[in-house]
Amino acid sequence: MTDTVRIFDTTLRDGEQSPGASMNTAEKLDIARQLVRLGVDVIEAGFPISSPGDFESVRRVGEEVGDAAIVCALTRAVPKDIEVAAEALEGIARPRIHTGIGVSDNHLRHKFKISREEALERAEKAVRLARAHTDDVEFYAEDAGRADPAFLYRMLEVAIAAGATVVNIPDTTGYAYPEVFGALVAGVCENVAGIEDVTISVHCHNDLGMATANSLAAVKAGARQVECTINGIGERAGNTALEEVVMALRQRPDVFGVDTRINTREIVRASRLVSSITGILVQPNKSIVGANAFAHSSGIHQDGVLKERSTYEIIDPAEVGAGGSSIVLTARSGRHALRHRLEDLGYELPDDEFERVYDAFLDVADKKKEVYDEDLEAIVGESERTVDEVYHLAQVHVSCGDPGIPTATVELVSREGEHLIDSSHGNGPVDAVYNAINRIVAVPNDLTEFSVQSVTRGIDAMGEVTIRVRSEDGRVFTGRGAHPDIIVASAKAYTNALNRLLVSQKKADIEEL
Repeated sequence: MTDTVRIFDTTLRDGEQSPGASMNTAEKLDIARQLVRLGVDVIEAGFPISSPGDFESVRRVGEEVGDAAIVCALTRAVPKDIEVAAEALEGIARPRIHTGIGVSDNHLRHKFKISREEALERAEKAVRLARAHTDDVEFYAEDAGRADPAFLYRMLEVAIAAGATVVNIPDTTGYAYPEVFGALVAGVCENVAGIEDVTISVHCHNDLGMATANSLAAVKAGARQVECTINGIGERAGNTALEEVVMALRQRPDVFGVDTRINTREIVRASRLVSSITGILVQPNKSIVGANAFAHSSGIHQDGVLKERSTYEIIDPAEVGAGGSSIVLTARSGRHALRHRLEDLGYELPDDEFERVYDAFLDVADKKKEVYDEDLEAIVGESERTVDEVYHLAQVHVSCGDPGIPTATVELVSREGEHLIDSSHGNGPVDAVYNAINRIVAVPNDLTEFSVQSVTRGIDAMGEVTIRVRSEDGRVFTGRGAHPDIIVASAKAYTNALNRLLVSQKKADIEEL
């Protein structure tokens, strides 16, 4: 056994079988590029015999990936399937044919209507034919999770003798549970002749919510390839989620003693890309990639995370490309979380004043699900802000489209009451607005971070924009703005950040005098 587990990604094949998740070739190529950045070992690009589109996708993905990963094509144990797959893989740097047949009595009796002996014969012929086209052949024993172990061992021995380099033990229906599935893989290791010369792979489905647990149990028992999908999409309840297996192995070397080659900082990016292309949203509480995976609402949790992240987070959000932790202010939040958020906004309040703000915060929090920054600024009050408005955003008008040049006109009102109007263009409407503001304010800065989130639910949702700008001397200033129009919210956020920068510069100038 090696100390590395190969990641076999089947998002483009099994993942695409999710209802409504069909992808065209261009979309598959986008995902394939991200899978290469992610560092997966094997990309199962499609089922070539199923349609001309799948055939073309396998061919194009293979060309795009080059030698960065093995490109795999699925077949049944049918000669025509294998010939078509070989044609699709022709010229590809690292091709693999993935062929197989059912091994459970249920599948043999009801699906194939053949005997065990005939199944063995078909398996042997399929592997031999596939091996005639490529040196890398994976054999799947479909529905192994419900099969007679003794017959499974026999089937795998036939496949190995015929030339299989990888044997796949699928829990096709999600029937297994960890102890049993781990024991099944252990039994394969102990009882199948020649198993030491091939890689054991597992392909688990999530019908009972145990796909990841079953896959990890299989790794402990000796499997060294896990077949999975981004976000766990796939047939019925889905497949093993790539991000869950990868991070479990990465976080618990004391348990598994193995790792993967995955670049974990690309995980969230991959998740969002697949969700965007397929239209399958990721549930907020989804592990690793869900919107709430690193969000904290409980006051006790917030206090712990703010003191030391590892108190309630076993994964650093940055490790999976998720940015940072999120503190969600609700009625359950405590003083520590509120003070932390106020300080992020630029408010440093004396203890007596903070207590008054905290009491007002609790009153608002009892009426709302979540208290936002705009609410906090209203609570603190204009007179108590540490940042005065040097410029006030009076109005903004944007013209954009395709074709067309995004153009913005902005009016700012200075502290002295002067109305300042200017226009500019940019790569998009927000860029045009920021360029127009820069023409008025004329303070050097670099925009280092820009994020948008919906702060309410429904069609009338208010959008909140958070930005960070860096001054010439390297200091970072945060700006926030909220408005039903995201362009206006973006303008408010930028103006807010520049106000903070200008006030800070003025204070520094005074101190020098």
